[in-house]
Amino acid sequence: MDKETLINNLIGLFKPLVIDLGYEFYYLEFVEEDGENYLRVYIDSKNGIGLDDCEKVSRRISEILDEEDPIPESYYLEVSSPGIFRTLFTDEHLEKYINSNINLDLNKLYKGKRKLDGKLVKFNSDGITIKNKNIDLTVPRSSIDRVSLKGELEED
Repeated sequence: MDKETLINNLIGLFKPLVIDLGYEFYYLEFVEEDGENYLRVYIDSKNGIGLDDCEKVSRRISEILDEEDPIPESYYLEVSSPGIFRTLFTDEHLEKYINSNINLDLNKLYKGKRKLDGKLVKFNSDGITIKNKNIDLTVPRSSIDRVSLKGELEED
C-alpha cells in the first residue's frame, strides 16, 4: 500500500472518532524522522487542547490501531494540538486564516529570501498571496515548503 492510500485509510478510521469525542480533526501525517516513523494526529477545539484531551484521543486511536493493524512497520503515535504557530496544511486551513499573519518557509530563494511573512490575502492552486509592507507578493506553491501562522502572543 502506498503512503497516500495509507494516510487516507487512517483519516477514514480516525476522523469520525475524533469528531465523536467532541474535537476537530485538524490533520494527520505519517513521517520518517531520524530513521523512526511517526504517526501524528492533530486535534483542535474551540476551548483549546490540553494533555488530558490528547491522552483521551490517543487511547482511542491506539485501540483502533491494535484492532485494525493498518501500519506494517513500527511507529510512534503522537496526538497533539496544532499549536499557536500551527502549520496550515490544507486549503481549508488557509481559508480559515485569510487576513491572518503567516510565515512561508521556501524551498528556493524568492526575491532573495528563503522565509517570508505577511498577511494572508488570497490563495489558489498556483500560489499564495501575502501582503508584506503594503506590497502584495504571490509565491508559487511549488516554492513553498511550509505555511504556518505567525502567531501573536497576547501581552498583559
